[in-house]
Amino acid sequence: MRKFIAISLVLTMLPALMAMQAASAQQYPNRPIRLVNPFAPGGTVDINARAVAAEVSRQLGGNIVIDNRDGANGIVGTQIVVSAPPDGYTIMHTSTSIAINPAVYKKLPYDTLKDLEPITFVALSAGYVVVAHPGWPARSMRDVIALAKDKAKPVAYSTAGIGNSTHLVTEMFSGAAGISMTHVPYKGVAPALNAVLAGEVQLMFIPPTSAVQHIQSGRARALAYTGKARWPVLPEVPTVAESGLPGFNKDAGWNLWLAPAKTPANIIARLQSEVHKALALPQVRDIFVNGGYEPLGNTPAEAREFLRAEVKLYGDIVKKIGLQPN
Repeated sequence: MRKFIAISLVLTMLPALMAMQAASAQQYPNRPIRLVNPFAPGGTVDINARAVAAEVSRQLGGNIVIDNRDGANGIVGTQIVVSAPPDGYTIMHTSTSIAINPAVYKKLPYDTLKDLEPITFVALSAGYVVVAHPGWPARSMRDVIALAKDKAKPVAYSTAGIGNSTHLVTEMFSGAAGISMTHVPYKGVAPALNAVLAGEVQLMFIPPTSAVQHIQSGRARALAYTGKARWPVLPEVPTVAESGLPGFNKDAGWNLWLAPAKTPANIIARLQSEVHKALALPQVRDIFVNGGYEPLGNTPAEAREFLRAEVKLYGDIVKKIGLQPN
């Protein structure tokens, strides 16, 4: 009898509960949204996050607050989001590192594919520029391959750190070309580029906006671009496929919005829709394009599949080069 009464009460209250949930969704957001950026202020990820968040905030009629929580290649900020209530008021704008970390860290404090819900891929950076010291004889990727095969004169390349995307893309190239180069890791893109400019190493695969001014001033020589097509800002620089390794191409990373797992689907859909609309506006689009990114704003389902594929891709690369997780 008690069980029957309990079931009857639940059934009686169900329409009211559903109505309350619908009303809550319609009112979203009714307080500030926290957008965690798991990197330091001022970088490309931060610039992109602020550009799209400002417009989405205006569209929602609310307030999106950027919260920079850098540390451990994005793990610190990601853990904050994973631990937050799944109500749409704590979300994240992050980068390729979230797909790389499962392969380069032995144990993460979360499961990337289970504890987070993709909202949308905000933008894709089409490729890296391969830069060399102007005093080094290489003029193309064909030259790089030939010089790297000369064991008497080892070729050294710099990166922003072990397991960083600049490291993995270089190893992807080396594997495809059948060569071996000496890896010299630094703590960040800037010191790694400075090593090239100073002639401490011969080359680097670098996000294009970080090197364009040095290329244009002649302090660095651009050998190639890893995208499928030439970068419009440097149209004279050939792709890697054109310059010596047919068929090779690799994007230079991406920006992604995520929410805690179990965030309601209608909230995920609302956020994706608003990001998509924001990215279509010229004033927002120009910020991304000028920074070397292609605005996307794709669906949550597409974002989920892309993230899954990227986690697998970087996991395979790490295994192939024999990098031991930290």
